Amino acid sequence: RFEMIRVVSLLFLMFSGSAQAVDLMDIYREAVRNDAQYAAAKAEYLAVQERLPQAQASRLPQINLEAGYDYNSIDSESPFSSGHSDFGSYEYGVTATQSLYRKQNDVAIDIAQLEIIKANTRLELANQNLMKRTMYAYADVLIARTQLGTVRAQKSAISEQLELAKRNFSVGTATITDQREAQARFDLVSAEELAAVNVLRVSQEALQKLVGKPVLDSLAPVRMPFDMDAPVPNDIDIWVRRASEQSLEMVLAQHELELAKTRVEYSRLGAAPTVDLVGAVTDSYAGNSTFGAGTDTTAGIVGLRLKVPLFEGGKVNSETREAVSQYDGALQELEYIKRKVAQETREAYLDTITGLARVTAFEQALASTKLQVESTKLGLEVGVRTAVDVLDAETLLAEARRDMYGAIRDSILAKFRLQWITGRMVEQDMVDFNTLFVN
Repeated sequence: RFEMIRVVSLLFLMFSGSAQAVDLMDIYREAVRNDAQYAAAKAEYLAVQERLPQAQASRLPQINLEAGYDYNSIDSESPFSSGHSDFGSYEYGVTATQSLYRKQNDVAIDIAQLEIIKANTRLELANQNLMKRTMYAYADVLIARTQLGTVRAQKSAISEQLELAKRNFSVGTATITDQREAQARFDLVSAEELAAVNVLRVSQEALQKLVGKPVLDSLAPVRMPFDMDAPVPNDIDIWVRRASEQSLEMVLAQHELELAKTRVEYSRLGAAPTVDLVGAVTDSYAGNSTFGAGTDTTAGIVGLRLKVPLFEGGKVNSETREAVSQYDGALQELEYIKRKVAQETREAYLDTITGLARVTAFEQALASTKLQVESTKLGLEVGVRTAVDVLDAETLLAEARRDMYGAIRDSILAKFRLQWITGRMVEQDMVDFNTLFVN
């Protein structure tokens, strides 16, 4: 009977981890190197960097080499020539245009710079999302192992209870009902074990997708006794204000609003006048002409070109209305993000405070459950309790441990979420959270 004590202890050692376990930082650094989603975000960031030189190119000279050849067939009647003639002609040259005044080009550069700032924020947010996905995937595997260990401990206890019921029935001290009840409980816990194994495999697959390869080693468990500080300062309103100022989601929405405002200005400038300096050097040749003689000329041209759009079919007005509507949408999106971030901050703060209180409560419950197990075992020795009572008490002990680990997991994730929402997390933040796990 007391072999069950060692079985339960061994099971919890198995799902808690081993001396060769990898910790949270090991997983995160692997994810930084191998996560496809983060790699895509970095590639997108590098792509956006090219928009600035593209926009700046509009301020530089545009030089083109142009050439053409024509076949001519002419019938003419003039004082200079008459009759039919076939001849070829060609021309080639270099043309250059230098923008002197194009306000739209300046605004295009402003847009490119804002897009780069926005892309940098998006990359930061992608890194924070990677931290979040790493933490959640890591915690999911740990809690799945805890659940599996609890179910197996219950299965072991019920299996021993079933064997006891069978022995008692065979010697006539128990009824067939006791045996069938124990068998039904064993079958149910076997089904729960299959479900728990599947949950563990799914969580391991999620972690594998994150790091790009199977995680063969055990994960470092939560350091016990659990010790995590409450949020500082202990004022929910300060955390909400911090989130409204520092949340990357808020910062990103503000960048998007600024971009939308600049795009309105860019669209309105579609009807603005432009001034260009133009120059060309061309050489042309024709074997004949309507005047009866060929030509071979070289010309150089330098001049100014003023363009004042008068009517473009309403395109500029339409593009401006579109940009204004997009600006209004960005303004509403910013307001939505502000409310969303405030709500999520309050939830994360309260979840952290409540989670820490639940951990304390479950620690006390676990201590009480241990005392209950010891009392039940003592009662078995003096004959006032049965072996079934001992097994039931040990099952309650396993469930109490599971509930405590679940509360620990929830409080860690809540505090992580609070920091994730309200500030710009860096690798050092992951290092700090990693101290909560056995290294």
